[in-house]
Amino acid sequence: MDLSVVIVNWNVRSLLQVCLRSVRASLVSSPLSWELCVVDNASGDGSPEMVRESFSRVRLIANAENLGYAGASNQGLESSTGRYCLILNPDTEVHGAALETMVTFLEATPRAGMVGPRLIFSEGGFQHSAFAFPGVLQVLFDLFPVPGPILESRLNGRYPRSRYASGRPFLVGHPLGACMMVRRTALDRVGGMDTGYFMYCEELDWAKRFHRGGWQVYCVPSAEVVHHAGQSTKQVRPEMYVQLWRSRLRFYRKHYGAAHNALIPLLLRAGLHYQEGQALQEARCGRLSAAELAERQQMYRGVRELIRQS
Repeated sequence: MDLSVVIVNWNVRSLLQVCLRSVRASLVSSPLSWELCVVDNASGDGSPEMVRESFSRVRLIANAENLGYAGASNQGLESSTGRYCLILNPDTEVHGAALETMVTFLEATPRAGMVGPRLIFSEGGFQHSAFAFPGVLQVLFDLFPVPGPILESRLNGRYPRSRYASGRPFLVGHPLGACMMVRRTALDRVGGMDTGYFMYCEELDWAKRFHRGGWQVYCVPSAEVVHHAGQSTKQVRPEMYVQLWRSRLRFYRKHYGAAHNALIPLLLRAGLHYQEGQALQEARCGRLSAAELAERQQMYRGVRELIRQS
């Protein structure tokens, strides 16, 4: 088997259907042998039924509970047989021969253990598809006002748009988790995703381990995938905001030193204080409803509790 595709789904039935059609169209016109697996994390929107009825070639793993992104991804990987494995979000659409292009690159680049494509937004606009690993600056940039050019710069882990436009593969820290292809021999040595991440940062951790295992990680911009971005997680915003910081703190603790991990909680507390002050001011000016203010305060309380526990 050349390629195993694993899609983890949670309550995005319509997007999953479009995604599966695009994957099937991309692969049936390629010379690759392939298999396709959907791991459904206890969706309540009829996603498993849709897969059974409309995609007979798809292997479905229907979980009775939500195992998180890493846990469900590992289920799909463990049941796969391909020489290359693709982890793909259901809120994506594969363009043309994107999957074959990534396989071809891996075939030609023996030291590459993980690759990602060039991602674009639904309307065709540019989307950053790969990043350098985050540090202290990213905590500041997420919580305090920062000029747009800095957010788009290498200081914020971004690679120049010219690298994507060139169409040539380039080395990166990690691809965005929406679409990641890995080499089976590298996966066997590195292992699957860390299930301590329920959601967010699992791709950072995974890529960091690939690097430490001596594998290269690339972006292959000649492979193009549409990413609709955040369609599952936006359904439970306060919980996902807390989950984001839980995963970030886990990533920092796991991969960075004591000084780094002493500074980050201080910056995070200061940033939360600033964010809450801004929310209160917006509420006083009528730009934020009482319900929206309460939601934000719930988010900030949840993250402060994480800091106390860490």
